[in-house]
Amino acid sequence: QVQLAESGGGLVQAGGSLRLSCADSGRTFSNYAMGWFRQAPGKEREFVAAINWSGGRTYYADSVKGRFTISRGNAKNTVYLQMNSLKPEDTAVYYCAGHGGLDYTGLGPADFGSWGQGTQVTVSS
Repeated sequence: QVQLAESGGGLVQAGGSLRLSCADSGRTFSNYAMGWFRQAPGKEREFVAAINWSGGRTYYADSVKGRFTISRGNAKNTVYLQMNSLKPEDTAVYYCAGHGGLDYTGLGPADFGSWGQGTQVTVSS
């Protein structure tokens, strides 16, 4: 059974940085793409970033491009989301997601079969 556990959320001032981590257990991590999504109160869950199985391809939402970086450490079964230049509109619960294949296909949440519990990120103005 796949288990995903996020960590690294918290409260930060606008312009600050946070690094989220997600540890994956229960499967061969290096065989699957991974992603990050977020959900703000009253809004739908939205795509943030994804990375293919090797780390050689990454994908970003336009709203975070140039500020966020997704990466992975296959030896540690962990995916990361480095968030810089944070804005109040980045405030949300951030979820790690495990894909069922090698690469993200652009279908959003439907592409992912495993989800973590989420970690709160709050950016104050």
